[in-house]
Amino acid sequence: MKPVLFVAAEAVPFVKTGGLGDVVGSLPKELKAQGGDVRIILPKYEDIPLSWQEKMIFRTNVTVQLGWRQLYCGLMSLEHEGLTYYFIDNESYFKRRGLYGFADDAERFAFFCRAVLEVLPHLGFKPAILHCHDWHTAILPVLLQAHYRGRAGYTGLHSVLTMHNIDYQGIFDPVVLEDLLELDKSAYFTADKLEFHGRVNYLKGGIVCADAITTVSKTYAREILTAEGGEQLDGILRRRQNDLYGILNGIDYEMYNPEGDNLLYKKYSWQSVERKQANKLKLQASLGLPVNPLLPLIGMVTRLVTVKGLDLIAAVLDDLMALDLQVVILGMGEEKYESMFRVAAHRYPEKLSANHYFDDSLAHRIYAASDIYLMPSLSEPCGISQLIALRYGAVPVVRETGGLKDTVVAFDEYTGEGNGFSFPHYNAQEMLYTISRAISFYHDKDVWPKIMKTAMASDFGWQRSAAEYAALYDTIQTQRSGV
Repeated sequence: MKPVLFVAAEAVPFVKTGGLGDVVGSLPKELKAQGGDVRIILPKYEDIPLSWQEKMIFRTNVTVQLGWRQLYCGLMSLEHEGLTYYFIDNESYFKRRGLYGFADDAERFAFFCRAVLEVLPHLGFKPAILHCHDWHTAILPVLLQAHYRGRAGYTGLHSVLTMHNIDYQGIFDPVVLEDLLELDKSAYFTADKLEFHGRVNYLKGGIVCADAITTVSKTYAREILTAEGGEQLDGILRRRQNDLYGILNGIDYEMYNPEGDNLLYKKYSWQSVERKQANKLKLQASLGLPVNPLLPLIGMVTRLVTVKGLDLIAAVLDDLMALDLQVVILGMGEEKYESMFRVAAHRYPEKLSANHYFDDSLAHRIYAASDIYLMPSLSEPCGISQLIALRYGAVPVVRETGGLKDTVVAFDEYTGEGNGFSFPHYNAQEMLYTISRAISFYHDKDVWPKIMKTAMASDFGWQRSAAEYAALYDTIQTQRSGV
């Protein structure tokens, strides 16, 4: 496997806002286990806990030219679980609370990408592949092509861009093109490169200039080639579809392991699923729900946004509450959904617990306690929650989209095959019917333990996916270098 430098805006355990942080925090560990030399470079945010910042070692500093600006860039590093992490330090851009959503994000991540390229000669490590993640780093392949290809020390360097969610593209005013990126407007501000409805689109630039593009499930890779799923980039993606790969995300099976999870009330495995019941009873008591082992408990740990299918729940919420069940929600998001669940919890206090905050311990306990895990997403590039749910024996009910379709196999009562339940159309009545069907099997004590054990036996660790990435890295290096 060729040496690889992951370039990303977040990674567990240092800083995380979503699934991107989980992937960048876990995939490199498996690549290293398979013999790869893999390292990770991130911005040095203020949000990184002080306990980590105190372990960072200063390596060097360089000057980064960003348009007319000459800017300080510090390079820090630390070792964690056998991996080397580098951090780009510039207090003007990164010493602030929060990661994204600032008025100068175009400049902040242009700086980060340019800084990564400038510090490469100082790493003591020569990557063959720069593996860039999402729009925050998508401009790096453009800068590599425009400014560094011919420089000594940058020969043989190739790029991979992974799109974790095409909805987020990094769209900015065109002034950034020449002012920050020093790109020839006539060459780059064109329909087939960076131009997007009169603006600059970082993700589009990465799609055009990266040596290969990946996304996080095979179904999602097909969906984004369509007008319905491509978020107006389907045309440019179809032109590059021979270089587009769908590689399914995995989860860290050491972090998510009910047999060794110290956050649970009681540990268990697929061989001792009866112990899972204790987690349900304890969670019911802690959340003020009636303690009843016979009621199916449905869990959701999610952002409360429309794309997660919450309008389907809103359409049939009273019908859902009429079923013999309990529901536990953990998540923050749009006020209309938070309000909806708060009101429902007040109306149905014995059936619904709504928890609108972030609590990782509670999240683990919900996965462990839930009999059913509901994930009716409108769109889901891969999804991590259903993978965690499978691992913990919380049988998923999902809509057939993106990675949900690739990971949840609908239970077939005639063959006994399947690790969950699914419905094809984005329709509230289909969702309600599928939940009711899952509940009917929950009450079949001969069938349900088999479904639960099949779910827990599903293998969505990183091993296979990491092998696919390793093969892709080698293919790119061979093809592009003419070896």
